[in-house]
Amino acid sequence: MSGLSTFKQSFKGDIVTPDDDGYFKAIARWATNAERPARLVAFVKDADDIALALKYAQTNKLQVAIRGGGHNPSGASSAEDGLVIDLSRYFDYAVVDPEKRTARVGGGTLWGTVENEAIQHGLATVAGSVNHTGVAGLLLGGGLGFLTGQHGLAIDNLLRASVITANGTALTLSESENADLFWGIRGGGSNFGVCTEFVLRLHPQRRTVFAGNVVFPASLLDDLMNVLCQWWTTVKDHEGILQFLGRDPAGGNDCILLTLFYNGSEEDGRKNFQKFYDLKPVIDGACEMPFESLNTLANEMFAHGSNYHQKSVYQSGPRLETTKSVFKRLCELNAAPGNEIQHYYLFEYFPRRVVLALPEGATAFLRTHRGNLTGSDLKWTRNTPSNEDAAKRAARELTNIVAQAEAEVSGEKNNSGYGNLNSESQIRKTVNGVQVPDDSNSRVLFGPNYSRLQRLKAQYDPENVFWKWFPIIPNPDA
Repeated sequence: MSGLSTFKQSFKGDIVTPDDDGYFKAIARWATNAERPARLVAFVKDADDIALALKYAQTNKLQVAIRGGGHNPSGASSAEDGLVIDLSRYFDYAVVDPEKRTARVGGGTLWGTVENEAIQHGLATVAGSVNHTGVAGLLLGGGLGFLTGQHGLAIDNLLRASVITANGTALTLSESENADLFWGIRGGGSNFGVCTEFVLRLHPQRRTVFAGNVVFPASLLDDLMNVLCQWWTTVKDHEGILQFLGRDPAGGNDCILLTLFYNGSEEDGRKNFQKFYDLKPVIDGACEMPFESLNTLANEMFAHGSNYHQKSVYQSGPRLETTKSVFKRLCELNAAPGNEIQHYYLFEYFPRRVVLALPEGATAFLRTHRGNLTGSDLKWTRNTPSNEDAAKRAARELTNIVAQAEAEVSGEKNNSGYGNLNSESQIRKTVNGVQVPDDSNSRVLFGPNYSRLQRLKAQYDPENVFWKWFPIIPNPDA
């Protein structure tokens, strides 16, 4: 391989190959089926290391992947027979400035680190709903979380970013510096370079919140949806609900799990959700808890080491009949003979007033004409082609139920869903016998912003080095 010894001599971080101890740990990912056997894993130490790694990969025609938290189910942070630029070892930090209410966060940091550091100063920002997710991937894909109702998307709280582009150039991005690329990374994901550091806006946050998992039997679905629909009509910015449909893996019973969130005391939270409690849940795990525990509530459901497939679509509001149809089919899939997959379906109900306060086009992330996230979350143990194929079919079938209902109500026909909850973010096609990135899903995801993203891509990554997540095809004339 051309220049490997020179590369190693100049590289300050750690290079891991298949012959090294720790190789399998280096290529391990949150989702087992997202792991790929890399030729090299480069644990970069600084911007120079990243530039060296990019030059080496391009010289040797190796595909490049960027690993921050390694939480993407599609394999976007893995590179089969390629080079992985891994930020998790030397870019894992969160430094809070309580006076400026900002956090300086490394590109390899997990959200739990940010939340634990910030809350010590009574501060927080928008994260996801699982705290072992990486900051970079979730942030650059938009970023929805429990604080979205109050503070918008995670990208709406990004003040500055440090990026290494494909040619090794280090850039600082903000509203006033390289503003075009700053627009592009806010929703455009990893398509433009390696983000080594972010500066995030923090907000005052009380130390405790009322939250937890509350479980209802399947027989209460109609009553529960009636209450949820009523709640949604008067929802306030400081509350939210995650609704999971599925089967209790311990007891084997079909059930509905609500993760309740109220940014206030337990007394006020229980009053706020009283109509849900009037239905008498079989499990009440909600309580007044430390804020930093909020995003651990789903950690067990989405633990490392299983195979995962996710697919999402948007829905403009809760609907009884749609939810019943999804639940009916999901229960059939879980009960099917020989089934090895745990099928869950998520409906995410976070207020969108603040998200929609910014105009369309403010960022690369589409924010209008979308609605609330819904999606299939499928999980299994044996990593076999048959299980993978079955999961893909089930995910498409379940999300199609929601998408078709949404099209009838709102007319939304290009319902791409949320990029961060989509295992089909990395597809390829054959052109003249050569495998190349396929941007058909990207065109739907980015919609009217896609042509602008193509022009940016032509400027900053004309050879399409970065294509692992909803690839953008460079085109200066788009």
